[in-house]
Amino acid sequence: MSDLIAEKLNQAQALLPEFGIDAWMVFVRESSHCRDPVLPYLYEGSFTWQSALIVTAAGDRIAIVGQFDDGAVRATGHWTEVIPYVQSIRDPLVEVLTKLNPRRLALNFSVDDFAADGLTHGMYSLLLQYLTGTPYAERIVSSVDVVGAFRGRKTASELSRIEAAIATAETILEAAGRFARPGKTERELAHFIQQAATQHGVGLAWESPCPIVNSGPDSMIGHGTPTDQRLEPGHILHIDFGVQQNGYCSDLQRCWYIPRPEETQPPAAVARAFDAVVTGITKAAERLQPGVEGWQVDAVAREVLAETGFPEYGHALGHHVGRNAHDGGGILGPRWDRYGRTPYRKVETGNVFTLEPSLVDAGGAGCLGIEEMVVVTETGCRWLSHRQMVLPLLGTA
Repeated sequence: MSDLIAEKLNQAQALLPEFGIDAWMVFVRESSHCRDPVLPYLYEGSFTWQSALIVTAAGDRIAIVGQFDDGAVRATGHWTEVIPYVQSIRDPLVEVLTKLNPRRLALNFSVDDFAADGLTHGMYSLLLQYLTGTPYAERIVSSVDVVGAFRGRKTASELSRIEAAIATAETILEAAGRFARPGKTERELAHFIQQAATQHGVGLAWESPCPIVNSGPDSMIGHGTPTDQRLEPGHILHIDFGVQQNGYCSDLQRCWYIPRPEETQPPAAVARAFDAVVTGITKAAERLQPGVEGWQVDAVAREVLAETGFPEYGHALGHHVGRNAHDGGGILGPRWDRYGRTPYRKVETGNVFTLEPSLVDAGGAGCLGIEEMVVVTETGCRWLSHRQMVLPLLGTA
């Protein structure tokens, strides 16, 4: 991970002039409890005392940390200057800022992007106290654009890790499809998947419930937990699952149909719903390219479902994936108030997105959602996951 941190620090430094930022500061304390979402990109450990990590457009990388942390920070070799303190961070912090004299000092706060909102209100208030009598409190700006680009533009190393996480998740999902049979419960299937992840030596991509398992129209959809609901003929089996591997995540959804004894293919209503979801993904991917705003991509998939007579899904079409399954930044989502400005962020080369339209109830058989992963290229996007183009009959393969 050390090489990757060095790579990301180089990227951060290069990004600052693009957004007119002279210095970017991550200000934390007790970071094992209140971890800024950006911190793992900059440092593998945690901080107990108040700590400031400062990256400048001029090439400075300054860490002001408690005396008992300075040795570990210095050992990384990532910081041009490591300044320890004992009683208070105020004096060394003000001294460094006075030396750097940034015209625009970016801090991690945002009303829209959770991944750029790591500075707590308490720490912000404390910082303002420390900066009393200096000009720097008036020069504070949000780092939201910097953080969005920093997390969103994946380096080659990051992309390689994501692709490995996708491959592992696909292998586990294939095994889950072989394990699943009528009569088994959602909970049993979820336990099988979790055990498989452990056997592969990987973590789960998000906290419980991971995986999400749905069977039939009475299942707890969305972010509900797997229950003792049994897999039954006439049900759609839907699984939402991803792994965290070498620090990076995957996020996929796959579906199967559980046939009734007389059925040799999914019912027409279910097949029509599946085709609409797959077509929505295809059309959205065709629209996804650098410079397009996220809501414009989402609108394409919504239009496909509307034209085929299905209701719109109650969520965004897609989100960034990286160190987290939901990685912040812009989304491929509708212009709803709850999303703030995130649907208006422009797609950039190197972004990794999910594409995941869904239907709450497809033909009376249950939730139908397919989720693929793509990376944005200079001319469009490239599929990272192996697309699900057919709705298989469970137990017949």
